[in-house]
This record gives sequence, C-alpha cells and structure tokens, in this order.
Amino acid sequence: MYPVMRPYAVPVFITFSYTPTSILTRTMPISIVMICEMCGNEAPATRPMMVEGTRLMLCPNCAKFGDEYIASSGSGSGTVNRTIISDRLEKRERRMQTRNVYDSASTMEIIDNYGTIIREAREAKGMELEDFAKSILEKKGTIGKIEANDLIPDDKMIAKLEKALGIKLREAVQSGAIVGSGNKSNSMTLSNFIKKE
Repeated sequence: MYPVMRPYAVPVFITFSYTPTSILTRTMPISIVMICEMCGNEAPATRPMMVEGTRLMLCPNCAKFGDEYIASSGSGSGTVNRTIISDRLEKRERRMQTRNVYDSASTMEIIDNYGTIIREAREAKGMELEDFAKSILEKKGTIGKIEANDLIPDDKMIAKLEKALGIKLREAVQSGAIVGSGNKSNSMTLSNFIKKE
C-alpha cells in the first residue's frame, strides 16, 4: 500500500494485487507490420519479388519494379550448384595432389657455340657487323662481344638475334636428377672426392 496525497491532504491508500494468472489472461491486440526491403515503408503485407537477380520482400507499390519470384523445385538450380561444387572439388583434389616438379622440367639454355652461329648467320645474310647492329638497334661493340663469346646475351637479346637472323640459339636442357634409382652406375658421388688412406 502506498499513500497518495490529494490536494485536501486526506491520505488514501491504494492496493496493488499481483497474480501470475492475471498476466496470462490479459489479451492485447498484436498487429504485424511488414517493412518493404526496397522503400523501407511499413506495409500490411509484402511479397517476394526478384529485382535484378535478388529476392526482396516488397510492398504492393514497389512490387511493380520486380519480377515474380518462383521458388526452385530443386531440380533446376540444384543440379547447377551440384556441378559447380563438384568441379571445384575436382580442381581442389588435383591441386592438393603431390607431384614431382623435376619429372618433366626442361629449361631453355643458350647453346655453347652461340657466337660462331650468330657470326655465320650474319655473314650468310651479307651484313657487316655495324649494319647488323643498327638493324636491331644495338651497339656494334655489344654484338661483337656476343660473337666472340665474351658476353652472354639475355633473353631479350636472344629473341632479337633469333628473329633477325632466323636461327635458334636456345636448346631444351633436362634439369633434375633421378634420386634413389637403386642400381649402381659409374656416376660421380661424394665418395669419389674423399681421400682414402
């Protein structure tokens, strides 16, 4: 009980009673209000629509901007998703497999007598050293050093020389060695270099 003061100063006591059933028996009207996902306004009802490939819940005013949403029956898009997933899993399996990178690794190396081959090809075309250097926009001294095997050309220069002279200056070299083949051969090992007493 709590005292309540009135203007004429007579105390009046008010009692509050609480029972668990009084809360349960009360009914309040509940109104469900939907919010349009496009305009944000409250609407009594929304419906699913497809707008630019996205499913949105739209009010009747915004529904005219979308197409009717048709729920998939599981056979159409499900098979597409399953094929995409299976493709990705197959790619992952291939990527995760161990492989020997030295199995078929061959690199392109410049041939040993590149200088003489360049000089002979240039002379076969009837060009002087200076004229040939100008034709491929290089210095005469650089080409002279390459022909004398004093300078190893880089990949860009090799490509220029091969194109201008119509020759091949690179050859495929197998890299990597067979490890643990099991049979003895006459190849050099570390024990060949150790001095035995």
